[in-house]
Amino acid sequence: VLTKALVEKTDEVFVEEFDEPGHKVIEVEVAEDEVGRLIGRQGRMARNLRTIMNAAALRTHKRYELEIVE
Repeated sequence: VLTKALVEKTDEVFVEEFDEPGHKVIEVEVAEDEVGRLIGRQGRMARNLRTIMNAAALRTHKRYELEIVE
């Protein structure tokens, strides 16, 4: 939901979750021209998304990894 608020083409946002040994991988796919918007200047937006995920991980006692796919 949060990633859809950051891009204009919300119908082209796909999120998948995979279980890996010891952690979960959250894979976010957006339109090719929206990747820069999701990553942000100097990676700030992606870093902020990872910070939010880490905060959630503390509550659930799980480790999460964010991957942004073109």
